Amino acid sequence: MPLQLLCRKVGNTQIFNDSGECIPVTVLFAASNTVVQKKTEDKDGYSAVQLAFEERKPTRTTKALAGHYGKANATPGRFLKESRLTAEEAEAYEVGQEIKVDIFAPGQHVDAIGTSKGRGFTGVVKRHNFSVKRRTHGTHENTRHGGAIGAGAYPGRVIKGMKMPGQMGAERATVKNLEVVRVDGDRGLLYVRGSVPGHKNGLVQIRPTKKISR
Repeated sequence: MPLQLLCRKVGNTQIFNDSGECIPVTVLFAASNTVVQKKTEDKDGYSAVQLAFEERKPTRTTKALAGHYGKANATPGRFLKESRLTAEEAEAYEVGQEIKVDIFAPGQHVDAIGTSKGRGFTGVVKRHNFSVKRRTHGTHENTRHGGAIGAGAYPGRVIKGMKMPGQMGAERATVKNLEVVRVDGDRGLLYVRGSVPGHKNGLVQIRPTKKISR
């Protein structure tokens, strides 16, 4: 699996390329990710790299976590995430190394992983895109209801997975095959074509895409 860089979602804007085309992009900020620990097959049973992003206040850092960062001579980070890598891929990184956005290049395709915006408790029309019933004579307060949920005499119960009202959003979401339009290594900015999951200032993980769809 490829390395997943931790970023902050700055917001959406548009940029123009050399031919004058207007490209809608999402701006991501990642000053640097610090390698805090390397997991190995022999010691941990799997191969991975731990990355820390942003800084955590010392008053909000537990002694155990401070000792974990102290072994890597790194400043405690606000976020700590693991990236599963093969043993060969993990050899390219060392504890204490800083990884920046310049590991990506314009034209490269990436996957964006984040937490989608929470919409609260919603009905079936908004949550599952149900059609609204015709507001005619005879249709009263049920214009936005889902209708019958039973399955007749058999099996005599509500089938699992039935589309019903409930919590919408606030869950892990992945958008694949996004094109990197511009990389600003000096300011730690990454410009990606299209939308990225989550709200402004939300945490996003960016990795090279596994499969490019044409």
